This record gives sequence, C-alpha cells and structure tokens, in this order.
Amino acid sequence: MENGELHRKRCHRYNFPGNAHELTFGCFRGRPFLSKDRTRGYLVDAIIAAKHKHVFDLWAYVFMPEHVHLLICPREETYSIAAMLRAIKQPVSRRAMIYLRKHNPEGLVWLATGETAVPYRFWQAGGGYDRNMTSVETIVKAAKYIHANPVRRGLVTHANEWAYSSAHDWETGTSSLLPIDFDTFSTK
Repeated sequence: MENGELHRKRCHRYNFPGNAHELTFGCFRGRPFLSKDRTRGYLVDAIIAAKHKHVFDLWAYVFMPEHVHLLICPREETYSIAAMLRAIKQPVSRRAMIYLRKHNPEGLVWLATGETAVPYRFWQAGGGYDRNMTSVETIVKAAKYIHANPVRRGLVTHANEWAYSSAHDWETGTSSLLPIDFDTFSTK
C-alpha cells in the first residue's frame, strides 16, 4: 500500500453448474444491524424473492447480529452468485434506509460512510466470502459450521435454539423461518 493506495480484497466467484456455495457477508463495519426483528424480516423477504428470481435452493442459513451465512445451490446451468447476492442485499439496504429516514433519522449515523458517492451502507463493501462445494461431506460440514455460529458466540447453548437459523429445521426435517430445500439436498 504505497503512496496512500488502498488494498481491497478481491472475491473470486466461480459459477460452475452443480456447485453449492457457502456465502458469508457482513454488516457495515461489523455493526449489529441484524439484531432487530425488523431487519431480519427484511432479509427473509429478500432471500425468498431472490430464490424465485435466481432459482436456487437454500440448504442452510444463520443470521447473526452482524453477518449472514447462506448455503445455497443454484438450479440453473448459467447463474451469477454476484447477482444473487445483489438481489438479497440491496432490498434489505433500501428498506432499512427508508425506515431510518422516516422513523429514526438519527440512526443513519451508524450507516454513514463519510464518502460522497456512497454516503450510507448497510452491508460491508466487497463480495464477502464464497466457497464452492461439490461433495456431500463438505456441504454437511459447512451446514454444521453455519449452524454452530450462535453456539460459538455464546448466544445459545444448542444450535437449534437460535431462531434465525436452519439448525432446528435440519434436526426436525421441517422449515420454519425460511423454507429449506431438503428434497434437492438428498439428491446431490
């Protein structure tokens, strides 16, 4: 980083048919914007809409206060993980901004970037984390890792106690907050 240049991490995306993707993305500056039911509801709505628009299966998820993990598998031969992430993240940002401007303008300070071009951010800039997976064993390990996040953080004792996770769904074979596509997981 010479001459004041900024170093940006690059997220390389590999959109290979049949690959599952473990996606992780965080809130701006690691702030707990997902600690409210309202914003978690925005995220649920956005994931459901993105599933319909971009045709992917959701196999596991967890919403932590400041970041999200998703385990998805695109169903189309040609797809774009970047487009799927935009379809999930942009509506959440927009709805949060609209809410804050209308009901809590002072709260915008937590989203302020200090930049003219992008004065506010809900999500951290950049692509987040994207890991391609093909083996059932690797995918199951990823789901267990995702589900264990609230336990590792001390938010709950058992993964199935965290309401914003598919851990309970995996234990019971039912879907709660978001529909889990168990039928397609078993065929991989």
